[in-house]
Amino acid sequence: MQGAVSATLELSGTSRRRVNRLGRPEMSGVIEIRPEPAIIVVPPSRDISAPAAFEDIIPRERSEAVSRAANIIIAALVLIVLAPLFVLVALAVKVTSRGPIFYSQVRVGVDRRFRKKTAYDRRGYDHGGKPFMMFKFRTMRVDAESDGRAVWASTNDPRVTPVGNFMRRTRLDELPQLLNVLRGDMNIVGPRPERPTIFADLRRKMPGYPMRQRVKPGLTGWAQINLAYDASIDDVRRKVQFDLDYMKRQSLVHDLRIMSMTLPVMVFRRGSK
Repeated sequence: MQGAVSATLELSGTSRRRVNRLGRPEMSGVIEIRPEPAIIVVPPSRDISAPAAFEDIIPRERSEAVSRAANIIIAALVLIVLAPLFVLVALAVKVTSRGPIFYSQVRVGVDRRFRKKTAYDRRGYDHGGKPFMMFKFRTMRVDAESDGRAVWASTNDPRVTPVGNFMRRTRLDELPQLLNVLRGDMNIVGPRPERPTIFADLRRKMPGYPMRQRVKPGLTGWAQINLAYDASIDDVRRKVQFDLDYMKRQSLVHDLRIMSMTLPVMVFRRGSK
């Protein structure tokens, strides 16, 4: 039929089709309906399981020498000014719970190799950045992770001590990381560093997550003054967006602004839980 369907409706039983001199059929009492060929629109195939593409973000250029000098000066001044507070917090931790005052843990630091990635890497395993030992005031019981597995902290977590709960809400538990800033492991402002096991899991679930390691981790950050502690994967996804936004705008002026905004978070417990 060549894509056409002919339907003949006879108005009279005696009506016949006639042929004129040109050889074309001449209708006599007959209506012939020739509908247009049906057009079927097939949408383009799409793999709905494919992950969303992430923009490759390169940190904004700035003087690392100036940034390093500023971090050392500010960290040293804060340590001197807050020395009495350090003593009070240390006593509170020691008196109210069994265990050490400080808590140290391996975290993933800056990845300085992202600009020159090659197919061959002499490292046996890519941690995503340089591992370092991070310091905190202890806020949980000593048996909080007795099986050695990393566990997300939750709201009203029973592992958190009463004093530890107050420190987490005011971010006082993070103050010992000023020592990490002096050592060069961290900056005062930057994305928060994560544990290697959790980092490996998040890197697998979020393709854009490793880009956070392109700058030094920080004691506070753009995400920390806007959002609460991580309690789930969704919390991390929201924070990653803030971290990547910070990378695109990083500067000494922006860092000073974030530092000034951190104080209300500590004093008024805004953005914490």
